[in-house]
Amino acid sequence: MAGALHVYTSAAVNYLPKVRILCRSIRRHHPEAVIHLALADRRPDWLVAEGEPFDDVLELSQLGIADWHRWSFTHDIVELATAIKPFALGRLLELPGCATVVYFDPDIVLFSRVDDILATLAGASLALTPHQNKPERTLEAVLDNEVASLKHGIFNLGFIGVTNCEEGRRFAHWWGERTYELCRADVPNGLFTDQKWVNFAPVFFEGVAIVKSSRHNVATWNLTTRELTGSLESGFDVDGEPLGFYHFTGFDSGAHRIMAIKNAATSRSVQELIAWYERETAVADSDPVSRTPWAFGRYSDGTPIEAWQRWLYRDRADLRDAFPDPYDASTGPRSYAYWCATEGGLLRAQYDGPRNAGSKARPLAMGAGAALQLLRLAAAPRAGRALRARVHAILRAEGLGGIARRLARRQGRG
Repeated sequence: MAGALHVYTSAAVNYLPKVRILCRSIRRHHPEAVIHLALADRRPDWLVAEGEPFDDVLELSQLGIADWHRWSFTHDIVELATAIKPFALGRLLELPGCATVVYFDPDIVLFSRVDDILATLAGASLALTPHQNKPERTLEAVLDNEVASLKHGIFNLGFIGVTNCEEGRRFAHWWGERTYELCRADVPNGLFTDQKWVNFAPVFFEGVAIVKSSRHNVATWNLTTRELTGSLESGFDVDGEPLGFYHFTGFDSGAHRIMAIKNAATSRSVQELIAWYERETAVADSDPVSRTPWAFGRYSDGTPIEAWQRWLYRDRADLRDAFPDPYDASTGPRSYAYWCATEGGLLRAQYDGPRNAGSKARPLAMGAGAALQLLRLAAAPRAGRALRARVHAILRAEGLGGIARRLARRQGRG
């Protein structure tokens, strides 16, 4: 293929040991590739490409993301690492001589060249891999895998390939628009970071290739319908083809090992592959860099930022206007951190309530009742000042019963 192949991944500094395992595998099988790390973190002074298995570090401030510092506050670490992917893609597509851009998650390892994918991209605008390429055969596997894909997305965005053409660039722009506003791990409300949006790609864009080869993006969610054979010494095959890349998702939590035992308990090849990655990551995780704190995980005074505080700030334009730098706790009572510890605490239950598969319950809609309307107003940093004073006076004079009686009368008026 004429032109340069650019490959990138996205991670925070603490994930650098796994990034290195991925990038070494890319370098081994595709030495012609230019490899980039899109950093979902603040770049420490010591982090340079020299001596690393990647060629370049793309900093958050270099990705052309509007108001990137304040925007970063509205994401947890996984959301941010996925939200920046389309912006890094767009940046790479602008590079002179770039013909193709391929993304791999940092917990992926290549085991052979992916020339078949590159050949597909020669005649397509983008390439996607589905979580499953064959129907499951048991109800239990349907529930574990196919239903999970209905929740999290038909395509696994641990991989995506994009051609530097008009349609590929249009896709990158659209994808970035979606992740800028709606890169949320919120499965109950139909969102799963950057991934679920790409269900629309074959509908909205021309030249979308679906790579159905069993040898690519092998993971626990498709081991029930793919046969992995071979060994580290002889090489691994999948359904008779050389293993292209394997996705070790959920490895740190132990979920990968559990699901691999469930879905491929009799496969010695699968167990050997997982044991190899356990050894590799054990060595990598002993690197002190794996304990590097995420730069966007705390307020400026070191207080951890809680998930509900991010969600609240993301959903409330008045808070973003009132606190233009949500990280800055140096202003004391005028800081977002202080507001969350005082008035904002009234709203915590809405944003830190029941969880479903790691996703937060959606806050109740505005106007869902007089009590909620008053609660939101009371928590407003400026407009609620008078109401807070009034509530305080009622509490002193009449206690909680006085508040309850007034809310009941308000509800009765409709």
